[in-house]
Amino acid sequence: MAPKRPTGAGAFPKPVEPPVPQTADREELYAALDLGTNSCRMLIAQPKGSQFHVVDSFSKSVQLGNGLEASGRLSRGSITRTIQALRVCRKKLDKHNVTRMRLVATEACRRAKNSRDFLRRVQRETGLQLEIIKPEEEARLAVISCAPLVSTMTEQLLVVDIGGGSTELVWIDLSAVPKADRPRAIMRLHTGFKPTESSIFPHAKVVDWISVPLGVATLMEQFSDVEDDSARFALMSWFFEEKLADFTPYANEPARDGFQIIGTSGTVTTVAASHLGLRRYDRNKVDGLRMSSEQIDSVIRDYLHLGPVGRRNDPRIGRDRQALIMSGAAILQALLRVWPTDRLSVADRGLREGLLYAQMTADGVLEEALP
Repeated sequence: MAPKRPTGAGAFPKPVEPPVPQTADREELYAALDLGTNSCRMLIAQPKGSQFHVVDSFSKSVQLGNGLEASGRLSRGSITRTIQALRVCRKKLDKHNVTRMRLVATEACRRAKNSRDFLRRVQRETGLQLEIIKPEEEARLAVISCAPLVSTMTEQLLVVDIGGGSTELVWIDLSAVPKADRPRAIMRLHTGFKPTESSIFPHAKVVDWISVPLGVATLMEQFSDVEDDSARFALMSWFFEEKLADFTPYANEPARDGFQIIGTSGTVTTVAASHLGLRRYDRNKVDGLRMSSEQIDSVIRDYLHLGPVGRRNDPRIGRDRQALIMSGAAILQALLRVWPTDRLSVADRGLREGLLYAQMTADGVLEEALP
C-alpha cells in the first residue's frame, strides 16, 4: 500500500534526513531537543525556503522515567544514562556551532520530585539548559508539526501524541476554514490554541484538548504485575479509555466523512511499519501513510498472537520498541474504539519538528508558502 499524502503538503516544513549539506551556513542552524520519559531526541536543522532540512540528529532510549510510577523520583541509573546522552547532544551542538536552540523536557520531569535537582546537574555537567514545558505547549507543538498531513477535506481533526509518560489529544474543528487553507490554519496554532483578536485569517477552532498522564512507559508500569499477555493488554486499553471521560468529544462519534486522526508516536509508526511488512524501517514509506481502524486492529491482533517472545524477535517491531509496543497499542486501540476511522494518518514527526517550526517562524526565516 503506497502512502497517501494530502495535496499541498509541500507548502509546509518537512524534515529531510541527513547527510549534512556541504554548504550549510552555521549561522542559520537551529536545534530542538525533546527529553521525554523514554527517549532523548534532537534535531539540528537549516531553514530552506518554506521548509527546513535536517543536517544532524540524535535519538537514544534513556528510560528517564524508569521506576517513576513507584518512587515519584528519577532514579540514579536513569539520570546517569540521560546525562550521557545529553553529552552527545552537546558535542553535536558544538560541532555545528548552533546558537539558536530550544531544549525541552516533558512528562517525566513534570512529575518527578527531584526534577529541579536533575536539571541543575544537567546544566553543571553538560552546559545544557533544559526547560520543562507545560502539557498545553507540548500538545500545541505536536499539532503544528503534523499540519502537512492535514487533508483539505478534513472538517474534524483529532491529533494524538502518544509519549512515554503522557498522551496528548487535541480536537480541532476546521469546518469554518476554506478547504485550501486548512493545513495552513493548523500551522497558525503555534501562537496558541485561542485565536488572537487581530487575526484576519479563518481560524482552526480547538474544541478541546487533554493531556492524559499515561504513556507507553507509565501505562506498562501500572500493569506490570499482570502475567497474562492478553489480559494485561485488555486492562491497559480499558484503563486508558476511562481517562478520556472528561474530554469533551468523548461521547460524540463524528461521521467518518470529513473526520481524520493524525497519530504521532513510535507506537503509530511501528504499527504502520508492521502493516507494510517492513523488516527495515523506512521513514519515506511510513510518514503520511493512511490506515483504517480495521488495518490497525489486524496488526494489533497479530502482535497478541505473536506473544512476548514472538514480538521480541519480530524485526518489524525492533528490540528498542518491543517492550513498549503493547502498552502503546492498547492506547491506540482505545482511541479507535471510541472514534473509528478509515483515515488515520501516520506522522513520523512531533515535538522536535514543532519546536523548530516555532523558532524559525518567530525569527521570520521561513518564506511564506504560495497558496
